[in-house]
Amino acid sequence: MTDNAKGAVLMMLSMLSFTINDAAMKAASASLPLGQQVFLRGLLVSVIFGWIVWRQGGHRQPFPRSDWARVITRSLAEVAAAYFFLTALFNMPLANATAILLLLPLVVSLAAHFILGETLGWRRLSAIAIGFVGMLFIVKPGTEGFNWATVYGLVAVGCVTLRDLITRNMSKSISNSVVTFTVAICVTVAFGGYAMTEDWAKVDSASAFLLGIAVIAVCTGYYASVAVMRVGEVSFVAGFRYSSLLFSLFLGYAVFGEWPDGWTLFGAMIIVVAGLFMLWRQRAVTG
Repeated sequence: MTDNAKGAVLMMLSMLSFTINDAAMKAASASLPLGQQVFLRGLLVSVIFGWIVWRQGGHRQPFPRSDWARVITRSLAEVAAAYFFLTALFNMPLANATAILLLLPLVVSLAAHFILGETLGWRRLSAIAIGFVGMLFIVKPGTEGFNWATVYGLVAVGCVTLRDLITRNMSKSISNSVVTFTVAICVTVAFGGYAMTEDWAKVDSASAFLLGIAVIAVCTGYYASVAVMRVGEVSFVAGFRYSSLLFSLFLGYAVFGEWPDGWTLFGAMIIVVAGLFMLWRQRAVTG
């Protein structure tokens, strides 16, 4: 396999893994409250990534003092993103929540243009604008389909955008496993506190099975998302991020019997086309 082919497979594996995690968490929400779910999942994920950091010697690597604030802020953005996205996910079809997240690459590019000063030509800015039009078909403002869960999904996109912008300014000397471990600890602690306000439910065998799937899927997704950045051309493999829509459509229908309406699918397709054009134009500009 060529490096680009390996990158494409890893990107699709990452998207499949995160979609499986979302489906497992959504299914478990029928018996377990949000805080308890994320706390229990976070405990296991923290142990796994703590072991990885230890094995890689990450605890002995230098950690620039200037990056502490960035890592903590990034972790808080991740906590907020998890809360808003999972709350939205538990109250809307899986494919709809995934469709909203498709907007993320466009939003990150736009934010990097205005905040970090990254250059965007009129073609890519036009593609972003068209992508936002697609978003309107998904969220349907002013209709019965537009509710607080939709707003939560959009807030989650904002939180992830902040997270990604912070990541771009972090020192490259910090390993990805250390950052992931720090995030896992922060998410676990935050949702552990949130879980104390909830009435805990008994974790039966079905719930434990779903949480186990979520843990394996999250760890696999994180690993693949890191590995994909190290093989192939980013401008090529990034397009396979949109495979998440296909995975969410399949799992949403197979597990929950859900299928989004035609306008949602139409809006998602607009965003996908706009995003792919953005990637093609980026490749053309950078050569």
